[in-house]
Amino acid sequence: MLNAAEIIARAQDRVGVEDSDPTAARNLAHLVETLNSTGRLSAEGERRSSDLFTLDTINRLDGIKWLRDHPEIAAEEIDAPVFLMGLPRSGTTYFQYLFDRDPRFRLIRTWQSMAPNPPPGLAPETVAQRRAAWNESRKAQPQFEGFEALHLYDEDGSDECHAFMQQSHAAAGLNNLFRVPDHFDYIMDEADLVEAYRIHKRQFQLLQWRQEPRPWALKYPNHVIAMDAILEVHPGARFVMTHRDPVQTLASICKMTFNLRGMRMEGPVDPHEVGRDMRHFIRRHIERIMAFERGPQGSRVVHVDYYALVDDPVGQMRGIHAGIGIDTPDEVTEAVSAWHRANPKNARGRNDYTIEQWGLDAEEIAEEFGDYIRHFAIPRERDGLARAAA
Repeated sequence: MLNAAEIIARAQDRVGVEDSDPTAARNLAHLVETLNSTGRLSAEGERRSSDLFTLDTINRLDGIKWLRDHPEIAAEEIDAPVFLMGLPRSGTTYFQYLFDRDPRFRLIRTWQSMAPNPPPGLAPETVAQRRAAWNESRKAQPQFEGFEALHLYDEDGSDECHAFMQQSHAAAGLNNLFRVPDHFDYIMDEADLVEAYRIHKRQFQLLQWRQEPRPWALKYPNHVIAMDAILEVHPGARFVMTHRDPVQTLASICKMTFNLRGMRMEGPVDPHEVGRDMRHFIRRHIERIMAFERGPQGSRVVHVDYYALVDDPVGQMRGIHAGIGIDTPDEVTEAVSAWHRANPKNARGRNDYTIEQWGLDAEEIAEEFGDYIRHFAIPRERDGLARAAA
């Protein structure tokens, strides 16, 4: 059985500071309780989960220690960050890689997710070591067949915010790694997301300290559930959201969740259980998107048609840049175009799946999410791809 108090105690002993983030401790206690009751972890899955949560806590406590020793870090301004988001599996990773062609922005590097401390600006000599450690760690981690086709992931490429949200155990994506639907609802209904994003911000202050300040482009599909909280922490935040047929995104997140959970669970994973869990997961994301869209801050979001983005990334990036108040230099246009040519669809393998294999009906799902589909004029997947190819 996992034990939250033991995880925190191990991290405190390792870092040498007391945990002063009570919100994160409460979130971990709830996550562990949920995993112990519904996660059905194998012995290896339990060991790996304990190691993961210990590393998350060590990274978070390291941040507390660095701010204690260098309080000026707290004055680092995270100026006008751009949050890249959308329903999970709606093209946000592709979008992130396009933003990474633009040197005006800073993005998380893959090695920083695992080993963000010490701050690179203070200890640049450790960067090469941490990159090498990340690469060795990745080789040692089991991956399911077809992972490369499901998710762009390069040795020194850009990464998403999941690991930094996981420091506070308030990452919605935990419900894909583990069967914890109750913890996902806890994140949605009870967790203090403002405090979670303050912990998230602290990590960027550490990464930025003593380096040239540039706006951060921060990708995480699940940012859509917390836009109000993000604005409390980052009043100048800019939002860009991709939209893709939710029937397709639901089928895709089911496939990824099925494989991720299977790496940690005891016995076979029930695909229909995954379908039910992810239907609820996507529904609640859509509810948050629509509530924000219809609220007083809805006009702050720049909306992006996934199919248009894949077909004409240069044209779409020009519109996105205009929406967030910047221009599109020629060198950025050339870099985006070159990356698009070098990374055609299915270049890393095909990613085949259907909605039916998860016990779901496509037309029923389209009707359930019809308000969202109509509001943003989202085509069905076949029509969107056909339009892009025309």
